[in-house]
Amino acid sequence: MSLRIQVTVNGTSHEATIEPRTLLVDFLREHLRLTGTHVGCDTSSCGACNVLIDGQSAKSCTVLAAQVDGSSITTIEGLAKNGTLHPLQEGFKEQHGLQCGFCTPGMIMTAANLLSNNPDPSEIDIRHALEGNFCRCTGYHNIVLSVQYAAKKIRETQKETAV
Repeated sequence: MSLRIQVTVNGTSHEATIEPRTLLVDFLREHLRLTGTHVGCDTSSCGACNVLIDGQSAKSCTVLAAQVDGSSITTIEGLAKNGTLHPLQEGFKEQHGLQCGFCTPGMIMTAANLLSNNPDPSEIDIRHALEGNFCRCTGYHNIVLSVQYAAKKIRETQKETAV
């Protein structure tokens, strides 16, 4: 048995026929070839597969693709606009928030959700939001600095736009 789904991923509509048990992470990686969403643990513990589903952060290894039929998905590939890095992507680069980079897409997507709800998070807010994301390399200090960098840049951009 197969299912037909329609999803919007990074602003582009996609229709596909899938097996009912297809995980969203596998749909993104195998069907759409968006490999920035990583599979890190197969147990929903690491957060490397986080994406935004209708603006909310979710571990795509715990969601069936059929469950997101009609939804809007944003992956790490969808954050940059017109060749310009998203402030979070820029922040991770400028503040050295990554080492091996494996966890980075999930960290950034989780942080994007945080910043959409809290434009000026404290260090505690950031650490709490990232609790479901595991990094084996960095010790999290520079990840927190990266999110703070992005939050500040987003706030400054919004002030400039409002004027």
